[in-house]
Amino acid sequence: MSTFAKRERLLLADLLEAEGPEAPTLCEDWLTRDLAAHVVVRERRPDAAGGILIKPLASRLERVMAEFAAKPYGELVQLIRTGPPRFSPFSLKQVDELSNTVEFYVHTEDIRRARPDWAPRELDLVFQDTLWSRLERTARLMGRGVPTGLVLRRPNGETAVAHRGTPVVTVTGEPSELLMFAHGRQSAADVELDGEKDAIARLHEAKQLGI
Repeated sequence: MSTFAKRERLLLADLLEAEGPEAPTLCEDWLTRDLAAHVVVRERRPDAAGGILIKPLASRLERVMAEFAAKPYGELVQLIRTGPPRFSPFSLKQVDELSNTVEFYVHTEDIRRARPDWAPRELDLVFQDTLWSRLERTARLMGRGVPTGLVLRRPNGETAVAHRGTPVVTVTGEPSELLMFAHGRQSAADVELDGEKDAIARLHEAKQLGI
């Protein structure tokens, strides 16, 4: 049976293929080739992927990513499309669903929203509920370093506290858009912010959002 993670994986692979290796992304100075290398290393090189979160391992991660980025671009895209090897924890359906649904959604949007003419995808309610469930679990982790209080709110009124503090900024939008905001893509998220003007400005400029 198909899963959201599998669907988003194929969408990401198709988009990477269509855009080619030199297209811009929302990931700072990464081009599509760099983003593809990141996805492959994360799934296939756990010895290096730890550098994503552990600073002492960051230099190793950079070296391994550079090695993969130097590979033929079509090969990278195919590795993403076919998925991780059997020995990888990501090959387990439950792990894949929990770990990759948001990962692949965000990175697909990193490519889509780097275009000047992008528009939000139309997502069904079941998928939006799934994204909201993931966001509720990780909101405080992603918002732990922001300079204001931060509340994330769905249009239906459900809320998640990402950071306790004052003044408080409330960000309202669909779960898919709140995810982009909480992952540090503030300028590319279709959301509404409510709070003190200065607090909103600081939150928009915050580099600490995300993992």
